[in-house]
Amino acid sequence: MKHYKQNNQIKIAYSEEYVAKLPAGHKFPIMKYKMIPEKLLSEGIITKKNIFTPNAAPPEIVELTHAKEYVKKVIERKLTEQEIRRIGFPLTDEFVKREFIILQGTINAALWASENMISFNCAGGTHHAFSGKGAAFCIFNDVAVAANYLLSQKIKHKILIIDLDVHQGNGTASIFKNNKSVFTFSIHCAKSWPPKKEISDLDIELEPGTDDNEYLETLDKNLSGIIKDFNPDFAFFIAGADVIKSDKWGGFNLSVNGTALRDRMVFQQCLSGKIPVAVTMGGGYSQDINIITEVHCNTFKEGIKLLKNNCVRLT
Repeated sequence: MKHYKQNNQIKIAYSEEYVAKLPAGHKFPIMKYKMIPEKLLSEGIITKKNIFTPNAAPPEIVELTHAKEYVKKVIERKLTEQEIRRIGFPLTDEFVKREFIILQGTINAALWASENMISFNCAGGTHHAFSGKGAAFCIFNDVAVAANYLLSQKIKHKILIIDLDVHQGNGTASIFKNNKSVFTFSIHCAKSWPPKKEISDLDIELEPGTDDNEYLETLDKNLSGIIKDFNPDFAFFIAGADVIKSDKWGGFNLSVNGTALRDRMVFQQCLSGKIPVAVTMGGGYSQDINIITEVHCNTFKEGIKLLKNNCVRLT
């Protein structure tokens, strides 16, 4: 039996490649990926021993989820201008390399979580990528790729995807629509992008202006029910920072503290059920990048604190 009291068991995926070069004035806050580990290190929440640098995921693993032709077009940089425009990132060699590294980061985070209950990727949560196309800053779907890897290797058998980005994980819902081994759960803003939603196993659409109390009550009730009925042996948590009031593409009115309580609730329910959880960051588009970073870092803090204080036992 292993006891995990110390946060040096926590493993966090990060690579300098996560911060690829964007055109001047680009609206995606890519520097947050560098700021997250810097802030956690400077505050003493983690040490450099917690961080690992993933390699690039091999194409054959990506093809367990994504259409082979689409993967080939990305690798060879042969997407059309329309496909590139829909994604919103330049299809440079640097961005293609970055994408495969992020995928492996989430796969490795899942493997670490299987050992240590909680693990993180400083990026990821690219839930708008479908099997054969990307969209909205998502080229590939890292959580879907990692989930299919765990299933294909028979490492896990029933996976819950907890998507708490303000936008529906339409790509994830589509990829797993006929897969009974994966339960897709999304709480998102009813009026947010994408205009056409896919069908998750459980979609909860809340109205613009939803505050902390309504959101947390909804999450608590529904997540506990899913865990009881589906009985997963693994979970992925997409911890979007775009649920807060200041987010320019969000719609909810959650506070920074409210999002930390959200994260605590997810970790508490997963750990109580002995369900390992791999965490990815999802979106965040507040004008002040420091607020985005704070919300994301709170996710790490809540998971690390809970794991340390509760001495989770793995048999």
